[in-house]
Amino acid sequence: MVSITMISIIRYSDIERWKNTGRWVIVYGRRKVGKSYFVRNYTKWDKYYFVGRSRNIFVNNERISYESFSREVLQSLEHGETIVVDEIQRLPEEFLDALHNLGVKGQLVAVVSTLWLTKEILGRSSPLLGLFSEFKMGLIDERDILKNLHEHIRHPKKLIEYATFLREPWLFPILEKSEDIFEALPNTVRLTVPSLIGEIFSEEERTYSRTYDAILKAIADGKQISTEIASYLYSLKLIPAEDPSLVQPYLKILENIGLIEKEKIYGKNKYYYKHLSPVTDYYYYLDVKYGISEREIQPLQARRVLEEKIPRYVEQFMTKLLSKIMGFWAEKIVEKDYEIDVALTDFKKLKAIAEIKWKKELADKELRRIEEKFEKYSCRKILIVPDASTLPRQPKELEVWDVDTILGYILNNKIS
Repeated sequence: MVSITMISIIRYSDIERWKNTGRWVIVYGRRKVGKSYFVRNYTKWDKYYFVGRSRNIFVNNERISYESFSREVLQSLEHGETIVVDEIQRLPEEFLDALHNLGVKGQLVAVVSTLWLTKEILGRSSPLLGLFSEFKMGLIDERDILKNLHEHIRHPKKLIEYATFLREPWLFPILEKSEDIFEALPNTVRLTVPSLIGEIFSEEERTYSRTYDAILKAIADGKQISTEIASYLYSLKLIPAEDPSLVQPYLKILENIGLIEKEKIYGKNKYYYKHLSPVTDYYYYLDVKYGISEREIQPLQARRVLEEKIPRYVEQFMTKLLSKIMGFWAEKIVEKDYEIDVALTDFKKLKAIAEIKWKKELADKELRRIEEKFEKYSCRKILIVPDASTLPRQPKELEVWDVDTILGYILNNKIS
């Protein structure tokens, strides 16, 4: 059992990136990824204003009028102070015009909800075009979550599995009292994910329609390419034709909001779509299979599904982590007779391939299949497992990375 009580998460990668921002910065990202917490706790500012949904404005927990707010902000910027306006997109257009007339003075941090909203604010007709640098915040960086957790979770396999989910900052206060976070996860996602998705779309001023819901379910159910998604939507009569171009606008919005991502297939003009977060994928998969949006989930069913899905979630986690450690783009190799989990590329050049086997033991027969598959490629070859000591033998021409190897790279800030 693991206790994660009172862990303070430091986002080292975001702190480092912040050093390269301009005088006026717009911070964007999906709901509940920790934008406001990061700005409040890890950046320097003189005044922090929050704009509510009804356009009420708060500073130091006190409500002030729009007129007072506008006057204070413009004066403070004139005097060279650092001002934060959280949810700036809720303010009237006249405030954006006032900022444009002021010009870049002082330091201004504007926090908004999504990339889509950011592009609306900074669109071609926006008076703020060119005044802000952009700072995107997503889930906690894979390296940072491991840096924060490794002293609290000593079991290597459990460390990676917990880290895979705890990149979602909102899980910490919900699950910090649980002895086993995977026991608490089904009911947590059942209650929280629908609210999170609804909040995202209501803030976008878009209806959370059956189409978006169906796409998220389709991807969780393994329909990962646009043709499969289009076929699924057409079968539900949500689009008029079985045409992938009809789903592209929806996929783009979901990608910009921060709910899905796409993974390039090496050497092909083809992409796989995935949930960005295992938490939302887990919820939608449970809804597809068991209808948990309409009824209670049985704990044994939920735990069985989670155990089946965790290796896939760890693969997604490790793919991004390996890409960052080695400094290359991460793609996937998909051929007629086989697949390779990770293809690391520098432009079009294949620099390394990797297979991720997330299980307690790996049979010699399976190890041989990996070796045979890798023989076709002349590049760096890596096998990732929880514990290298459990392998039946040292594989031929393969580097073996286990959790200790990975922690060595991360904690020492090494590039492989």
